[in-house]
Amino acid sequence: MRVNAFYSAVVLSSAIMLLSGCSLLDKDTDVAALPAGITLVDKQDKTPGSLLIPYEKYLLSNGLTVILHEDNSDPLTYIDMTYHVGSAREELGKSGFAHFFEHMMFQGSKNVGDQQHFKIVNEAGGSMNGSTNQDRTNYYQTVPANQLEKMLWLEADRMGFLLDAVDQRKFEIQRATVKNERSQRVDNRPYGLLGERVGEALYPRDHPYSWQPIGYVEDLDRVDVNDLKQFFLRWYGPNNATLTVAGKFDKTDTLAWVNKYFASIPKGPEVKDVVPVPVSLDRDRYITLEDNVPQPMLYISYPTVYMGHEDEAPLDLFAYALGGGKNSVLYKALVETGYATSVAAYHSCSELSCTFDIYTQPNPAKGMALAPLLDKINASIKMLAEQGIADSEVTRLRSIIESSTIFGMQSVAGKAKELALGETLMNDPNYLTKGLSVFKHMRAEEGVAGYQKYLENKPKVIMSVVPKGQLQYIAHEPTFTPAPRNIDKLTLPSAEILAERITQDNFDRSVMPKVGSNPQQTLPTLWRQSLANDIQVLGTVYDETPTVSIQINLKGGRRVESLDKLGIAKLTAAMMNQSTALHSSAELNDQLQSLGSSINFSAGLYGTTISVNSLSKNLPATLAILEEKLFNPGFIDADFTRIKAQSRQASLQNQQRVGWLGQLATQRILYGEERVTGNPSSGTLKNQATLTPDDVLAYYQQYYNLAAAKIVVVGDVSEVAITKLLGFLQQGARLPAVTYPALAKAPLWQPNTLYIVDKPDAVQSVIKVVSPAISYDVTGDFFKANLMNFNLGGNFNSRLNQNLREDKGYTYGASTGFYADREFGYFSASADVRAEVTGDAIKETLIELKNYTEHGITDSELAYMKSAISQQEALSYETPAQKSNFLMQLLLLDLSPDFVEQQAAIIQAMDKSEIQALAKTYLSSDKFSVIVVGDRQLIEKQVQDFGLNIQIFDLLDK
Repeated sequence: MRVNAFYSAVVLSSAIMLLSGCSLLDKDTDVAALPAGITLVDKQDKTPGSLLIPYEKYLLSNGLTVILHEDNSDPLTYIDMTYHVGSAREELGKSGFAHFFEHMMFQGSKNVGDQQHFKIVNEAGGSMNGSTNQDRTNYYQTVPANQLEKMLWLEADRMGFLLDAVDQRKFEIQRATVKNERSQRVDNRPYGLLGERVGEALYPRDHPYSWQPIGYVEDLDRVDVNDLKQFFLRWYGPNNATLTVAGKFDKTDTLAWVNKYFASIPKGPEVKDVVPVPVSLDRDRYITLEDNVPQPMLYISYPTVYMGHEDEAPLDLFAYALGGGKNSVLYKALVETGYATSVAAYHSCSELSCTFDIYTQPNPAKGMALAPLLDKINASIKMLAEQGIADSEVTRLRSIIESSTIFGMQSVAGKAKELALGETLMNDPNYLTKGLSVFKHMRAEEGVAGYQKYLENKPKVIMSVVPKGQLQYIAHEPTFTPAPRNIDKLTLPSAEILAERITQDNFDRSVMPKVGSNPQQTLPTLWRQSLANDIQVLGTVYDETPTVSIQINLKGGRRVESLDKLGIAKLTAAMMNQSTALHSSAELNDQLQSLGSSINFSAGLYGTTISVNSLSKNLPATLAILEEKLFNPGFIDADFTRIKAQSRQASLQNQQRVGWLGQLATQRILYGEERVTGNPSSGTLKNQATLTPDDVLAYYQQYYNLAAAKIVVVGDVSEVAITKLLGFLQQGARLPAVTYPALAKAPLWQPNTLYIVDKPDAVQSVIKVVSPAISYDVTGDFFKANLMNFNLGGNFNSRLNQNLREDKGYTYGASTGFYADREFGYFSASADVRAEVTGDAIKETLIELKNYTEHGITDSELAYMKSAISQQEALSYETPAQKSNFLMQLLLLDLSPDFVEQQAAIIQAMDKSEIQALAKTYLSSDKFSVIVVGDRQLIEKQVQDFGLNIQIFDLLDK
């Protein structure tokens, strides 16, 4: 989920440099009070002006590493357990094990019942998940601070006692779930196979980076539950794990709990540090993928060094100068000239090796062939190497990394994950942050030197992804075919047989720890100001990081669009992110990057939002850029042409995404084409083609009106200072303010209809059971309906998800919910399911809805809902983004902050009879229609006897 390929690579990779230097222990450190068997091995004190994260690091006698970071700013605690095992620890022919095990770790253990791990965390008001990559697997949860002991008990039980609860049935269910996940995220997704194919070409067959963490289906089919148990015994010992606790906690209690629950778990086999295995190629390898995509893509990957190598940073710098922003060489050569709609370069590092990657997509207006783009990329690389990198590029990259690091520290989760990753991969919790110092002394010529050493005239993988049957667009004929994956014919080493580890305790682990009273959540202390023409400003001081975040909402958005100008709000916002009358888009981008700031315009349904993020010290300069962008837009023809081409390409790609098609079908059926909400936010392709620069100017002149604007400020700035700084906004406030036109009449609802959106050869079907419902509110029936929905499909342990995912193995996930704007709402039950079980999944969904409506919920379900939702408040206002969203909700809906208390009272007063009454009102079976996106030939055979009116629903947009 990479929002911007370059920035994610910079934040997660570029800051990792070859630096050591864990802080030495203070001679005066008092370790006498530590529980027996726990040793304090390192600490980092808080240092004014330093970005280093304070922590204490402990080691248990069984090898478990424990990192504690105290942050008492919010009544919550984050717990992260990272195991130094990812797909790089897997064996040839047994790919996907690390990721598969991530699933198994949530299925219950000796003292935690089936599916109870999720339920216990949810009931505590917490959130949780896990993730697997090439080098590590982590499991994490954020909970109210009073729940810490319970979370440590949970983590210890699955570390020491998972195999007591693993059986063949759980194995088979999770194997099916992983297959569904692969279908949803890889096989059924446009360009989803790109990473897998590039890895196969870049690495030898026996290199663990040659396969993806999700693995191959045939490997998952080959193994059994005993293989999985052996994988656990090999890698899931305490000596291969780092436990990180961050947030509000008592250190003495926490160490005592860690000692109680973890110290008796025996260590696993020795785990040695991995040896980096960078690769080299003998010649360029051209590969081709024909896929269900609307337009071609060119992807280039060079093998380089490995995480922590001294040349990692210079390659990061060269990647940034080449394709890291609007002033980069590739952007100017390909995007500004109209040859491509997108391009980026980034240096991505992992433990064993790194890659230097470039991707681009052609602009159909200049042709779809990839060979000319490859030539332009090669010429651009050569030009940058010859001309050299400007010193200003180093300064900008340094600012980007610094600000990204600071903004990442706004949550305890962000800090804890950084500590855990640094410790796991580089044996230094602050390793990532220390990497910033490399850029303080880097010279621009080092970037070119990195290019000359690792890229110049070096072989690489060049991949062409083209629409099926359109091989004429490839960059070059294929020259490489991966070695066959017929594992059965290979001689594989015999696996070591490990005995199960026995844990002996002096207490009863089956007793779940009790918790204290819920921590008191204090809502942000607010201040309020009014500027000219009813500009409302609501703010709160946040000084945990030296940052300021501002949201400005201008009334208008998509809701004021006419049917012949659909998409104009989004197009205008995109143009506001481009050039001004005074500076080009590239120049503005450089200014913002040098400041470590961001300004973004985006169009929503009821308004345009302007988001500003800045370091406190750079706020005046950042707001000066905002003033220029807001009141002196350039609306340059070249920008307009490029944005329209990008918008069209995005729309074409969306039409290949089954999830997007399912959502659009829902909007069309419920809202109708005569409402803007029944159409894509960017408009139809037909609408997009007719929009002109004059339309953008007209929309800007009418709806970029700051009269009655709503502004939220969260950050390290005083009320007096920010009010003065925002004074320039008053020049754009002109009365009368914007009003919304009347809505077109909604279409007549057609219940008991099954709509099929044909997606030939789709390996999964998207199913949605939908009906009209109610508009949005915070304390009325919409709020109550979502409380009613919680146990039906509103959490992992809900009835529908347990049925379709955990019992049947039909899907990676199923959910239900009420969705609404201020004027209209609907109910939807949805899941992506295997194509061959589409009909059965629909039947099961309808049965669950019927049973829920007719029979209501149990006492335990009611208690679960109340506990889970009422305790989530502690997690609601931690970060500036969360605070900003809360404050903007108050302004836009004219709410009093005590609506939170009103909601709490509603939750506690809810009873089973009210739940069932709400279900009968909003989940009546005679209101439902079914939408299915998938292969029509497969689907029609499965739904013929459903008694529903079957219609083929054409969403094709030309």
